[in-house]
Amino acid sequence: MEPTPIVLAADHAGYELKEAMKGLVTSLGYETIDAGTFHPELPDDYPDWAEALSDRIRKGDADRGILICGSGVGVCVAANKIPGIRAAICHDSYSARQGVEHDNMNVLVLGARIIGHELAADLVRNFLGAKFSNEERHLRRLEKVHAIELKYEGTG
Repeated sequence: MEPTPIVLAADHAGYELKEAMKGLVTSLGYETIDAGTFHPELPDDYPDWAEALSDRIRKGDADRGILICGSGVGVCVAANKIPGIRAAICHDSYSARQGVEHDNMNVLVLGARIIGHELAADLVRNFLGAKFSNEERHLRRLEKVHAIELKYEGTG
């Protein structure tokens, strides 16, 4: 079975790292969808790219994404406002893997001004290599997360 594509997006601060990770993801056998930015020389707003990536996941174009800005914080906050998105900033391999296995994380967030390319590549490999456990306790917890999402959906 072919893996679904991986969607990547970044603001101007994360563009260079996005391009490097896009090459890595392709070399790992995945098709990539580039949701932007396409003009790193122009300042832009990170929520636009968080939404562009998240929309592709919600539409079913991809199951997972890699989202990058300068610190990772802005795009993470923005992406997590979108129902169905479970984004986390990771600075270590354990979190990149465990976030998928236990929390069904579907967006890996990287801070281009915080981590280097080698660590980012390791995080991407761990994220893409991990599978959700489907253990009862993890399913139960995700149901609670989903219930919170539904409770507040449309109240903003």
